[in-house]
Amino acid sequence: MGWGTLIAVLIILLFIVSRAIRILKEYERAVVFRLGRLHGVKGPGLIFVIPVIDKINIISLRTFVIDVPPQEIITKDNVPVKVNAVVYARVFDAEKAVCKVEDYMYATSQIAQTTLRAVVGKAELDEVLAEREKINQVLQEQIDLATDPWGVKVSAVEIKDVQIPEEMHRAMARAAEAERDRRARIITAEAEVQAAQRLKQAAEILGVDAASLRYLQTISEVAAEKNVTIVIPMEFLRIFKSIGQ
Repeated sequence: MGWGTLIAVLIILLFIVSRAIRILKEYERAVVFRLGRLHGVKGPGLIFVIPVIDKINIISLRTFVIDVPPQEIITKDNVPVKVNAVVYARVFDAEKAVCKVEDYMYATSQIAQTTLRAVVGKAELDEVLAEREKINQVLQEQIDLATDPWGVKVSAVEIKDVQIPEEMHRAMARAAEAERDRRARIITAEAEVQAAQRLKQAAEILGVDAASLRYLQTISEVAAEKNVTIVIPMEFLRIFKSIGQ
């Protein structure tokens, strides 16, 4: 055997050894197929495969993120909205992720889009805006249920943005202003009721009519705010006199 042949054999052996030895990181798993049949899952660390005979698919077990593009959806109360979301998921079964679905990330993305449209379409606009955590939970559970046969675990789903038509923005602003005005009127009315109750108690203590006392209070407030001359009827002078006594 000449030197040339020996060198060629050594090169072939080195090539075979380099192809037979693989080092996988802690978060990686190798799904091994031997002559087309599933042979098992190996890793992490140092693994050995048979060149040419064995084929491997390396799967990462780290969490991956899928950005769900804006989906045009009609809510339950017939309001058109655009909703986008983000999905956090990871592979928990490398064998299923390779054997049960062709592209688990693409499949998860498509399931996330259809589920987002279905869930938001069953909710009213107020729910989508005010109960986002609840909707996120429903999305996570439904998407995770669909991806479980693929060996994919969906850990969280977050709605990022809800875009509504401009006329809805104006309508919501008017509704918010009306609600603030309603609350202000209620507070004012409650204050008037309390003031009337105190005024009644004061009138009972002074032994005068509550309406007359209210009239005198109003006169006092007007006189304090404006420099005016006020003409008081004689009957109210008698009330003053009775109060003074």
